[in-house]
Amino acid sequence: MQVGLAQYIERRLRTQCGISVADYHVLVHLSEAPDGRLRAWVLGKAMRWEKSRLSQHLTRMETRDLVNRERCPTDQRGAVAVITDQGRELVDTAARLHVADVRDALIDQLTLAQLDTLCEIGDLVLRRLAETPPSP
Repeated sequence: MQVGLAQYIERRLRTQCGISVADYHVLVHLSEAPDGRLRAWVLGKAMRWEKSRLSQHLTRMETRDLVNRERCPTDQRGAVAVITDQGRELVDTAARLHVADVRDALIDQLTLAQLDTLCEIGDLVLRRLAETPPSP
């Protein structure tokens, strides 16, 4: 189910909006940040990505004018990722479609009791993951 749902969501974002799930998550984090700006290391931590993966991905997104990178004003070695107007428009559209797709594929298929059970299971799994130390 997890793989099938992930593939469905990825396919829908690509066909409807021309972005990947990874693009979508970067844009969501930036759109929710103050002034649409996040230090790159903060964004990387939120995404749970290594520095090199984030850097490469931001470069690809910059070429499509979805984000910009600027030098950090308080730390010249650091970078700040900034959502562009085009990126903000795209994530606004994508978010509406994404929510509708998730509702259609998952939420609307379940009864209220099933949704409650799913939330309970999700909470149990998340608590267990929070207790598990990261691998070296």
